[in-house]
This record gives sequence, C-alpha cells and structure tokens, in this order.
Amino acid sequence: MSPALDLFVPGVVYLDIIFTGINGLPSPGTEVWATGMGSSPGGVANLAVAASRLGLRTGLGTVINNDAYGDFCSEILCTQEGIDLSASRAGEGHSPVTVSLAYDRDRSLITHGHPLPVGADGLVGELPAARAASVSLTKDGLPWVRAAKEAGTLVFADVGWDASEEWPPEVLDMLEDCHAFLPNAVEAMEYTRASSPEEALRRLTGLAPVVVVTCGADGAMAADAETGEIVRVPAVPLEPLDPTGAGDVFTAGFILGTLHRWPLAQRLAFANLIAALSVQHFGGSLSAPGWGDIADWWRTAKDDPATAGRYAFLDEVIPHGEQRTVRRASATIARLSDANDRP
Repeated sequence: MSPALDLFVPGVVYLDIIFTGINGLPSPGTEVWATGMGSSPGGVANLAVAASRLGLRTGLGTVINNDAYGDFCSEILCTQEGIDLSASRAGEGHSPVTVSLAYDRDRSLITHGHPLPVGADGLVGELPAARAASVSLTKDGLPWVRAAKEAGTLVFADVGWDASEEWPPEVLDMLEDCHAFLPNAVEAMEYTRASSPEEALRRLTGLAPVVVVTCGADGAMAADAETGEIVRVPAVPLEPLDPTGAGDVFTAGFILGTLHRWPLAQRLAFANLIAALSVQHFGGSLSAPGWGDIADWWRTAKDDPATAGRYAFLDEVIPHGEQRTVRRASATIARLSDANDRP
C-alpha cells in the first residue's frame, strides 16, 4: 500500500502579518503607513501549502496553540488548503508571530515565539508514513530523519541562516540520511568555505544523492551524484513584489518533480517557475501558485521560442482542464490601491 501522505513537513507554523506598499523602515520616533496588509500561516506552512496546491497529499507536524492566531492558522490550513494535521497537536499559550515589512523588492522580518515542545525524536507526534519529508539541518541532528529514510521516505533538506556566522561543517553530517539538499547560494558558500556558488556545488556533491543550489535572479543549479549530471537553469524573468516564501515554493516544486521522476532539468525549471509566480503576490503561503496559475502563465509564455523549448513538458504535466487561477482568501489578504483610500 502506498503511504497516506506524499509529503510530511514538521516544524513551526507562524502567523505571518505582512505589510506592503511602504517606502522604507520607520526611523525612531516616526511612523510609516502601508498601502496594504495581509495575514496568513507562515513558517513551515509556506512549504506545506505550496505542495498541497500542486496536488500533493501534505501533512504538518506542529503545535497549533489554542489562541485566536492558532485558530485562524488551523482554519486556513485544514479547511481552505486541505493540510492533514493528524501528526500535530494542540498547545497552550500564544502562537508565534512574524511581521514582514515588504519594500524595495525585499523584506525585513520581526519574529516572536517559543521553541516547540518536541519529543526526543524532534517531533511533536508520531512520524507518519510519507513518500517524502522535509527537514532543516541542525548541528545536533534529528533521530526521525534516519527513521524516515529507513522507512523508504525521501528526505529533502534545507538549512537556515546561522546567526552566529560560524557555519559549522558538522551541520552537514545529517545529509547522509537525506535524498536532496537545497541551500541558497550564500548558505552553500558559507558552509563549504567556497568563493562561488559553482565551487560550493562541487564541494557539496556527493554529500546527498542530489544537491541543488538556488541563486535567486540567476536561477538554480544542481548535481546528481548517482548519474554525474550537472544542470543549470535560468530564472523566469517576472517582476517580483514580495519574496516571502519563494524558497519554500521552489522546494515544493522540486519535490513534486522528484516524486514524478521528472528529469533533473525539468525539476529545476518547474521549481524556478513556481517560485517566480509566487513572488508576484504578497505574502508567504497564500502566494503559492496552483495549477491554474501555471496554466495561465503557460498559455502566454509558449509564444516565446526560448521559453517554449524549456517548458514544453508543461503540456504533459498540467492537469487536463485546469483553467482557473488558485483561489486566494480575500478575508486574509487586503490591499488598498492608494493610501488615501484608508477608512
């Protein structure tokens, strides 16, 4: 029997509050107005929602606190996005919150929260059967990762920013139990002490069967240690509004392609595309595209010969009859056309 889940995502779910349309950060003693704002589940919810919108049966392993923020996140994840929370549990206290200030094609974050009350295995509940799982590497390791691998789960790993800026190489020891490692260029260079993303990719190759280094506007590159294949795919040139969650959307696309056994170049191209589509909308999880968004883009993009060649495989993978863009929750995303429109 196949596992009940395609993807299991453990970690922290934040309430993300995103302010948009600001010209800069306020200096001490001043105030700035935002022309738009939105709220949505964030943290690991970004990856979970992105995967679910692509049709993957996705489960979350987290603690949802019993306050208004937790109720809001639970309602969005379960009712709107179809996320399985059976590996999660309810908690006491206040939910973790991140405020994102989006401006100048980037964003700054302010976060408050407490560590999850995880067990000895690093989970809040039982490890469910799943075809794939995601993990953020830690220096101390997580016992469930090896258990997942031994159960036949493909584990996809990323790594967070090291605030200490020590970048200890032992963090990478967990990769022996992972199928793929997907750092961004800065993280890859710091952990390998490399002077370029290309050099970092070479040094990381072999630590996991597949290594992907994302390079923002320069696209992404990957190496498959089992076949010796090295691929580089350029980014999709779409105008960005808010990059929140783009890396998670990229990972969701790459996992989908891996589970469907697409060629490496197609996996990278697809992940680049949906990450680019996501940054055209404000917010993290709720900006993730669905198949309707992808179909809308492809109907126009196939007129460009260069794009048509790289993305011709979309004709085979877009679900038949998918014509509509993904639904976005009007109750959680609100934008004003002008600051003067405020009530």
